[in-house]
Amino acid sequence: MPVNPLNRREFVKKSAVAGAAVAVAGTAAATPATAADHGPGKGPRTWSFSILGTTDLHSHVFDWDYYTDAAYTDKAGNSVGVARIATLVKQQRAAKGADRVLLVDAGDIIQGTSLAYYYARVDPITGTGGERGPVHPMAVAMNAMKYDAAALGNHEFNYGIETLRRFEKQCHFPLLGANALDARTLRPAFQPYTVKRLRVPGAPDIKVGILGLTNPGIALWDKDNVSGKMAFTGLVEQAKKYVPRMRALGCDVVFLTDHSGLDGSSSYGDELPYVENASNLVAAQVPGIDAILVGHTHTEVSSYTVTNTGTGKDVVLSEPYCYGMRLTVFDFELELAHGQWKVTSTKAQTLNSNAVAEDAEITRLLEADHELVVKYVNTPVGTCTADLSAAEACWKDVPVMDFIHQVQMSAVATGLSTADAALPLISVAAPFSRTADIPRGDVTIRDVAGLYIYDNTLYGKKLTGAQLKDYLEYAAKYYHRVPSGTKVDTATLTNANSFWDYMYDTAAGVDYDIDIAQAEGSRIKNLSYKGSPVTDDQVFVVAVNNYRANGGSGYPHIAAAGIAYSSTDEIRQLMIDYVTSKGTLDPADFADGNWKLTQDGTPVF
Repeated sequence: MPVNPLNRREFVKKSAVAGAAVAVAGTAAATPATAADHGPGKGPRTWSFSILGTTDLHSHVFDWDYYTDAAYTDKAGNSVGVARIATLVKQQRAAKGADRVLLVDAGDIIQGTSLAYYYARVDPITGTGGERGPVHPMAVAMNAMKYDAAALGNHEFNYGIETLRRFEKQCHFPLLGANALDARTLRPAFQPYTVKRLRVPGAPDIKVGILGLTNPGIALWDKDNVSGKMAFTGLVEQAKKYVPRMRALGCDVVFLTDHSGLDGSSSYGDELPYVENASNLVAAQVPGIDAILVGHTHTEVSSYTVTNTGTGKDVVLSEPYCYGMRLTVFDFELELAHGQWKVTSTKAQTLNSNAVAEDAEITRLLEADHELVVKYVNTPVGTCTADLSAAEACWKDVPVMDFIHQVQMSAVATGLSTADAALPLISVAAPFSRTADIPRGDVTIRDVAGLYIYDNTLYGKKLTGAQLKDYLEYAAKYYHRVPSGTKVDTATLTNANSFWDYMYDTAAGVDYDIDIAQAEGSRIKNLSYKGSPVTDDQVFVVAVNNYRANGGSGYPHIAAAGIAYSSTDEIRQLMIDYVTSKGTLDPADFADGNWKLTQDGTPVF
């Protein structure tokens, strides 16, 4: 296997941080206080410092899109990558003094790009054949940037606990997860919090406690990797346990980094007793918190204030945009009273990384790794007889989605028992990217990877005909109701701001209509299998990804359904293997046209 071309071992942590220990950082010489900070003949009475925050970096190092083999671009003019964030961080440290700036992340670091996949599967950081693997590029970058802490994201578990533990060992900062517990002992499996000391000349140090919380949904979404090994409790529950403990240790400031959104919602229905996006609940229900860095939902919330119901104190929350598009800056003002520092002001704002250039140091460290991955994703795997675009996949049955269905059904069919092989086999899958396109002519790894951007594995689950109809009715919530006679505008057709594209499953192997003129729950019409109406008691094997199979997005019945097949192979790799083995990707082999949108029975398109 190839090895990293740069000698980056200087950034590798020499030993793992003890599981539940509390790290107290060493002190550094502080920037001299200004005259305004001092009383006559005394040390400073006021002080300021900042905590910088990133989240959902998803292994975006440079401003590059591996799926298009070009610089990242979107309609808003955003730039991505920690290389640009590094420039913003250096600017903040230069302006305020490095000793007055902490740097924290809110999780989802090691999954999300071809770079992440390469160092998890192609040349894995866990090594192969007994050899030690390379250093993860995100560890290299974040060590060089001197991160102080990071919360665990749910996608940290996608490649298994062994990969996560190796990444943890390679980091110079702790990965925090107070609600990620050892399933056997129910003790923290990762460090819950860390305490940083900021030295103030002539005055007591300021102790900043940083508590990390992750998403309970990991128990569902990565069930195959964590079941029996780790358990995940609620954010509020664990914050109530650790925030008082941190205050008892003398923390002057308590800061949380949460891989959890701030609207109190959950995508998994009642499958878990804990809220998915609970940062607002933590702020409201747990006394003693000053500010929270929020992650997980890939949105930008520059500053949001929640009043704690017990103390009446305002808690400031901020969620920077994903992929390194934004950097949150929390500014704290403190006052020394009776020998104790008290927070007098907390403000937050986000900075746009498109305003700066990529940092030269990060570029030097990781440019060779980046080029290695660029070469990998541009490897040809076959040819295609026609252009296969996903641009209309959210409202039309397009051949490129049938390609996914074909691969899923083919893989499941090879692993079914004799009894289950006699059952009708169908597939469900979601359109992950409206910009995906497999071109006519040569097909590369990146062409296929751009269509299936997640590292999902494959299941075969059993649903009855009645359950399948419920499943498809749930998917049909994706569309706004458009009465018959009203023109359909695809720009406003979908509920994509609340029911995201990745949540919307289409099916193959059965025929059906979605009548968008009807109310939710009554939209699936003419559901049939091989020309005959589907009966309520008919049993199907459904090819489905692990995220959905384990309850992701709250679909009914599927999480509790019987298992007919399971595999640890990524669906994306199965798709690449399919093209490689066939040599030629021909939509005539799989295009089906088995579903359509209607209005009172009249086709929309």
